[in-house]
Amino acid sequence: MNIILLGPPGAGKGTQASRLESERGMVQLSTGDMLRAAVKAGTPVGLQAKAVMEAGELVSDAIVSGIIGESLDALGNKGAIFDGYPRTAAQAESLDGLLAERGRSLDHVIELVVDEDALVARITGRFTCANCGAGYHDSFKQPAVAGVCDVCGGTEFKRRPDDNEETVRTRMAEYRAKTAPILPIYEARGLVQRVDGMADIAEVTAAIEAILDKRN
Repeated sequence: MNIILLGPPGAGKGTQASRLESERGMVQLSTGDMLRAAVKAGTPVGLQAKAVMEAGELVSDAIVSGIIGESLDALGNKGAIFDGYPRTAAQAESLDGLLAERGRSLDHVIELVVDEDALVARITGRFTCANCGAGYHDSFKQPAVAGVCDVCGGTEFKRRPDDNEETVRTRMAEYRAKTAPILPIYEARGLVQRVDGMADIAEVTAAIEAILDKRN
């Protein structure tokens, strides 16, 4: 089974993909992770990407497609979870071709629907233990003892520099402008299902599992 997880940054795509990996043996294909892995491994496409990035230029769709193809070839008979790809109509068309060349097809496109204001609060409140990486939140998950990590007892915490309201809203606007328009392409094919991304993590997982089980 091959699926696309859609949703703005912070919607929980990575969390849900990790759960599908452990529970269903699928593999998350995140373009950023794949790009870094291909560069590190020195694959033919990775070397192309490295040269482009070292020149300070953006990696082209052709290179991204090449990396997707390499990753699909390495999957064997495992299903793919596409996270962060496709982002545009052109990439959606390219993905169709990459899958068809390998005897695969797209089974589901699942959009995690979120409330923008609530998502901003979710993201901007995040912080982690600087020592062990345990996650916390200003509103939803404070350490049991203020200033002390529940896991390792560390007393230093950090926040991601891009976890601020201006950056989050900019990323969401970019998602709406560039990625959301690919939804009609998949809706016309009857592939799109929507899940409440603001629900509890376990509830979101259950909703996704129910969608995947419908066509098994």
